[in-house]
This record gives sequence, structure tokens and C-alpha cells, in this order.
Amino acid sequence: MKRLFFLLGVLQLLAATTAVYKQWIPDTNFETASNWDKGRVPCASDVVRFEKSKVISVFVRSPHALTDMYLPLNGEFVLASGAGFAAFDGSWDPGCDSGATVRFADAEHHAWFNPTLWQAVSPHGELETRGRIFSMDEERVPCRYDDVIFQPETSFRVNVDSSRRVIHLRSISLMGQELSSPEAWAGYLRGPSAPLQFHGNGTLQVTGTGCPDKSGCACGNAPDSHRICAALLEASGKQCPALTCRSPLQPLGHCCKVCGATINLDFTPDFDLRKYRDRLVQDLLSQPKYAGVRMAISKVHKAQTFLGVIPQSPTPLIQIVLIDDKAGAQTGTTAEQLAADIMEDVAQHGEALGISNGEVEVATGSTFSGQAGSHALSRITAGTVLGLLFSLLLLGGILFLYRKGKLRLPALRQPWSLDRAEDPASPVPASDKGFVNPMFNMEPPSAVPGEEMPQETATKDHQVFYLNPLYDASETET
Repeated sequence: MKRLFFLLGVLQLLAATTAVYKQWIPDTNFETASNWDKGRVPCASDVVRFEKSKVISVFVRSPHALTDMYLPLNGEFVLASGAGFAAFDGSWDPGCDSGATVRFADAEHHAWFNPTLWQAVSPHGELETRGRIFSMDEERVPCRYDDVIFQPETSFRVNVDSSRRVIHLRSISLMGQELSSPEAWAGYLRGPSAPLQFHGNGTLQVTGTGCPDKSGCACGNAPDSHRICAALLEASGKQCPALTCRSPLQPLGHCCKVCGATINLDFTPDFDLRKYRDRLVQDLLSQPKYAGVRMAISKVHKAQTFLGVIPQSPTPLIQIVLIDDKAGAQTGTTAEQLAADIMEDVAQHGEALGISNGEVEVATGSTFSGQAGSHALSRITAGTVLGLLFSLLLLGGILFLYRKGKLRLPALRQPWSLDRAEDPASPVPASDKGFVNPMFNMEPPSAVPGEEMPQETATKDHQVFYLNPLYDASETET
């Protein structure tokens, strides 16, 4: 029976991976205590004040009696059935003895690219309890093919400032209505509520289509990673958490470094991300010895350069990030063991799974852990390719210069002899044997114009005399 419940839990987890739903957390409801500067909902003897210059949409769930209320110049109140406002008639209201001015809080700072304002939910809106699976920070904000949910019977205002002109989504659900086609979403944007709910320089666009690639799709939030990380760091005190491991790892799409292990997989057209994630969860992550390990797996794009200088198109790869709950010297060691098991599985079954290469990096608190490793099935390493390419370019350059006459190789007619010495007092070698310089194989000029050189001197010096290209004989004539 326990095994049955476990399998049902795993199946529920795997079913949730086929569709990703992200729900917006803040609201601008009248009955939400955190929306008021006094930290409580206004009561009958209070004066309610909305800043007149603020644009706002407010959902009112129930009836309220108030002493007075100042409304914004541009806003709306969405009233549920039976909700509304009435003037305070002076009757006693428990807990509201002394009246005060209660101001509605500013909702302009609620940003779309703040991961702390989103939560993963099931298609029906229930919170996900996937404690073993987590997402990179960029993926905690709605991705290109995600479904976005704004809770029914809530109002909201969200800043969609972005580095992109258009933010694509699969669907948006609000006020209990799902908008999953470009036409339906365009119709909603033309209504009166949309400008009060969404503001900023970005534009949300519903496509109605999910990820078309079985190997997965990258999230697409990299252009706004600086906004995501700034919001996270502000929420955590302006700095990343302190780590105890040596040489922490920086996963792609994550704001802070981590201890544990990262695995990068190159894949073929046969790779299926959902099936491979299922395999890791069922065969490895579910083992009791890995109970304290959490895993993130997704497709990412890694920046590439040619020869370390020229930027190239980013390379898609599957990134697996493993972290554990160990501390001190044991930090990351269990994640390291799981990474080793994954790499062993890649070595044995990678070709059948559509994995062509796997590389792992490890950062633990132990001084004996390895830092990196790899397993290649059918790929020459990048260093080898670059080395061969550089050698071919060098050889081609030498041949080109040689054919153009810009480079000539000296031809030695006689090898040098180690036992041959020259008389330091005489510029003439002891032997008339030497070598011919191919660049200056010319007859020597006469020392004095018009004067014939002695036969003995001409014969003796003929094979060893050469012209100095920097010396002009005419300059010595007077």
C-alpha cells in the first residue's frame, strides 16, 4: 500500500510537469489588511483615503460602513454580489472605538519580474508541493510557454516594465476567465480594466501555444535577468546567502552561486526532456539515500565564443542543478553522489536517451571532492578542434606568404661544420667553401670605379663576398 501511494505521488508530480502554471500573489482587494497603511481593514469610524493621482483597481467582497472616503481620479471598484459602501450611522462598532484616517497602500511597486510575487500552482489553482523539484530564478517568473493565473475575485496592479517590447505567454486567467487566444486577449486589452491592472513599457501577448519541442524550451527571461536578480537581492537583504563550499557554482538562469553539482548535457533530436526528468525522479531522486537532495532540470542557452573572442550563437543544452541539505564539510556531498550516478547512467544509456555528451561540475565543503568531470559519447573536445583549426590556419598562412614571394626559405648548399673556425684577424675564411645567400647572390663591385681587381683577390673573394643591403658604395666615393 505504501508503494502504491508513493507511485501515485510520483505520477502526480510528473503530470504537473506537462503544464506550468504560475499564480500572481499580491492583490489590491479592499479586505486585504496589508493593503492599508494601518495594517488593518478600515472600520465604520475611519476615514478612507485613496491618493487621487494613483491609478488603481479595487475588488470589494463585502459591504462596508465608513465615515468618509476620498476616491482616486482614475480607478475602479469591482463589487461582488452584495458588496458596497454605506455612511456610518453612529452605531457602536466593536473594535472601532476611535476613528482614524486609513490610506490605501501604493501598489505601483509590484513588478512582474519579481520571483517572490509568483508561486507554482496546479491547473486548478492549488499550490504545488514539489519540494524536491525547484526552478532557476529566471524560471520562477512566467516563461514564454507558461499559463498565468490571477486569482478569481481579486483585483491587482502589476508593473510589466521589461527589456523586451513583448512578453509572450501561453494563456492568462483573470476574474475566473481563461484567455488562451490572441484574439480573446486583444479584446480584453481594449476593455476598461486592463489599463488599471497592467502598466509599464512591456506588453503581454497571449499565444495559446505550448512548447513545440520535446527536448524542452528555454524560459526566455534572460533579457530581464537583471530585474529578476535585483528584486530577489532586495528581498534577501541585498546579498546572496553565505556558502561553505569551495569554488561555488553559478548555474545559468540563477542569481546566486550554489553548493552541490551541475550537469550540462548535449542532446540529439531523440532527446525527450519530460521522459528524462521522469526517469531521474523515478530511478534516482526517489532513492532514500537522496532524500535531502533537490533538483532543477531545464533547457538553457549557453553563450559561446570562437577562440574566446568572437561571439557566436548560444548553444542549447540541458542543465541539471543538484543541491542538498548537508552542512559544513558535508555540504554538497550527497548531491555529488547523485551527480555521479547520473553520469554513470549517461555513460551506459546516453545514446538510447538522446544524450551525446555530459559534463559535471561539483562544489562541496569537502577537500577531497573532485571539481569537474565529463563523459563524451561521440564528440571531439572543443580544445582539440580549436587546436587543429589554429594549426591549419598557421600552415595556410605560411604557404600563402611563400607563394606570394613574401617569405623565402634559405637553401643550405653545405652543412655547417662544428670544427670549422675562422681567423678572427682576417675577414676571409680559412677555406673557400661556404654557403650562398639566395637573397644576395651577386658579383662584388670593384673597390674603385674603373679599376680592375687583382686576379688573386677576385678569385679568393668571389664565393664569400656579399652585398650589404644597407650599404651604398657610392657614398664612399669622393
